[in-house]
Amino acid sequence: MHLKPTDPLGLYIHIPWCSTRCIYCDFNTYIDGDLDLKSGYQAALLREIRETGSTLKRPLLNTIFFGGGTPTTLPAEQLLKLVEAIKSSFTLHPDAEITTEANPGTLSLDYLQALRQGGVNRLSMGVQSFSDYELKFLSRLHNSRDARKAVENARSAGFDNLSLDLIFNLPQQTRDQWQFNLDEALKLEPDHLSIYSLIIEPGTPLHRQVVQGNVPQPDDDVAADMYAATIDTLGQAGYAQYEISNWAKTEGDAPWQSPELASAHNLIYWRNQPYLGLGAGAYGTVNGQRWANVKRPQSYIGRVDTGAGLGLARDEGTVEFISRETAMTEHMMLGLRLVREGVSAQDFEARFGVALEAHYPQAVAYGLERGLTEWIDSPTGPRLRLTRSGRFLANQVVVQFMD
Repeated sequence: MHLKPTDPLGLYIHIPWCSTRCIYCDFNTYIDGDLDLKSGYQAALLREIRETGSTLKRPLLNTIFFGGGTPTTLPAEQLLKLVEAIKSSFTLHPDAEITTEANPGTLSLDYLQALRQGGVNRLSMGVQSFSDYELKFLSRLHNSRDARKAVENARSAGFDNLSLDLIFNLPQQTRDQWQFNLDEALKLEPDHLSIYSLIIEPGTPLHRQVVQGNVPQPDDDVAADMYAATIDTLGQAGYAQYEISNWAKTEGDAPWQSPELASAHNLIYWRNQPYLGLGAGAYGTVNGQRWANVKRPQSYIGRVDTGAGLGLARDEGTVEFISRETAMTEHMMLGLRLVREGVSAQDFEARFGVALEAHYPQAVAYGLERGLTEWIDSPTGPRLRLTRSGRFLANQVVVQFMD
């Protein structure tokens, strides 16, 4: 994990503000409000960007990803000031993917035009559902009409790389209701879809409602049926599933390749490559270490004001030195999520100096014998990947590599 000039480095920037808190969310987010705090946070982010770029001597960035929270709660000029600071502090690849997460209710045409003209070239839009009833249950501020209008505005503004997020297996959601969401999403012809099964996270309002018996626990069997419908529906519509929860339009890609419109930033995570995380609570992994910044925006601002260099705002309690064995385990756990390319045996041996099958004979045999994994050929040699059945039981497969 030591950073080299040729490494495809990604940069994540955390914007923690939201207009409201969704019922299922356990992210490091805060209700948008205190202007002085937001101003201080913006200044701290700009300083952390400059310090990090200077310390690492302007490394080459392949991707920038603004996540949250809701980055588009920021005025366009503030978001673009961050982009400009990154460009002046790092070396940006000419074809760098610059993504921002966005909520449909915050996206006017003028706003999107400003982002596009300022260099943002990919949107990840948190639609979640096309049912107004479901959106209200999830505490989303937008409705289905807002979502459709936001997509229209994004296209008018010149975005040709647009991803939509959807959530399935909501409490009491039927298979037909989920199919409606898929069909409505496809009508908008997104370039990419990120689709997740609802997880009831401890500490969230939804978790409390489930514990109190006010909301039923989602059904795992129903979730499996919805996931199967998703694989079939999107496959028939020309989308390649390249990761457990992600699909992209595909044209002529080899069966072992992630599509051209796959999220380049997230591919860095899944390929177990180095990335930087800046902002409150953001994680980074470079030079054999992993750490997170302190979470509270006030604490983050204080750390940045008094710190210097790489990791000036990190929470020392999160620092982890990644051993060779940990790196190998994570390489398998993350790589097997890539359901087209999987894990290259050649890449594994080149990185760790040992053959994949020789190091993990029992784990490899477990998946193959049960039809959950398969070897496929590629120009760079064999690759181990999940089968269709394995996508439903991925946790059972990856846990074998943790022993």
